[in-house]
Amino acid sequence: MLRFLTAGESHGKALVVVVEGLPSGLRVTEEDVARELGRRRLGFGRGPRMRFEADEVSLLGGIRHGRTLGSPVAIEIGNSEWERKWTQEMSPAPGRPGAVLTQPRPGHADLAGMQKHGFDDARDVLERASARETAARVAAGSLAKLLLEQLGSSIVSHVVQLGPERVKDASRPEPADQDRIDESPVRAADPDAEGRMVEAVKAAAKVGDSLGGVVEVLAYGVPVGLGSHVQWDRKLDGMLAQALMSIQAVKAVEIGDGWDLASRRGSEAHDAIRYDASAWGTGGYVRETARAGGIEGGISTGALVVARCAMKPLATLNRPVIETVDVVTKESVVSFKERTDVTAVPAMGVVAETMTALTLAGEALRKFGGDSVAEMLRNRDGFIASLGETLSPPVAR
Repeated sequence: MLRFLTAGESHGKALVVVVEGLPSGLRVTEEDVARELGRRRLGFGRGPRMRFEADEVSLLGGIRHGRTLGSPVAIEIGNSEWERKWTQEMSPAPGRPGAVLTQPRPGHADLAGMQKHGFDDARDVLERASARETAARVAAGSLAKLLLEQLGSSIVSHVVQLGPERVKDASRPEPADQDRIDESPVRAADPDAEGRMVEAVKAAAKVGDSLGGVVEVLAYGVPVGLGSHVQWDRKLDGMLAQALMSIQAVKAVEIGDGWDLASRRGSEAHDAIRYDASAWGTGGYVRETARAGGIEGGISTGALVVARCAMKPLATLNRPVIETVDVVTKESVVSFKERTDVTAVPAMGVVAETMTALTLAGEALRKFGGDSVAEMLRNRDGFIASLGETLSPPVAR
């Protein structure tokens, strides 16, 4: 089983992630992790923090001479701003902070977290609730992506809506398009939408507001048979939805055509199945559409896996205007201001890739097993080879 655990605060000394369950023999370098972390910093509308805070990657354990050992992998992501600005405010030593934040931001975890834990300072909540935590997830996801590559699977994401602006081109990018998408200031595959999205971000920035949006994640080459129909918590679409919904500020997830399916007749809602003897990895059974998002009955079909997640506008505004209450005086005020972005939707796409990769890699390991990458691939090959035999008519006796 593949699992991971993150620790650390937004302005703390470092974030740490421990990934357990990776097979031995997976090639990994610090550059692999740093490359994915760099992609997380992309996107027009990001604040100055992306320039100030560098991700200082250290592989602490579980990797020797560029290969995983089969033991837990530990990664540290140091905060370059720690010593310059945050050593006193975020010190683990006994004491009190220099400034207590008592005006919680609507739409953030501030007030609910303060009430849950009995805190009188919103920073005790916001530091961990911050989307900065996703840097640790991306580090873990970089390993999951490398494992999926061994299985011939690739994941790409692109922004399909930013604020009020949507893409008009319905075509879906492929893994080979990732560099081109990353070069887009808003990570849009549609050049026409890119310009409109940039202008929407500029308009929101001008008045100190923020924007949300929608990202589509596409997983190519996903093996058939991941997930299960037998229990509610083993369904692949359920696991994928939970993983994507866990991303900070994501408020909706759909698989395949999702909401649109509810308005269609059944004859127009499902993916037809045909047989192509040349198709590899599915026993020859193929689906040319992705209405179900590559998952039927909680099980991957071998078709393109499609998921979309919607991110709400960021709760921290450059010009706070939403009413809140000071928890000490109980007076109506506007919330405090932290350094923030106009939008983080382009970066959220990279995090969505991460959570998709971790989910698929975990289910691939559950399906194929193996203590080493070589053993996992042998098991996968054996399963693929058996598909035609498994679905053949029984022989009369």
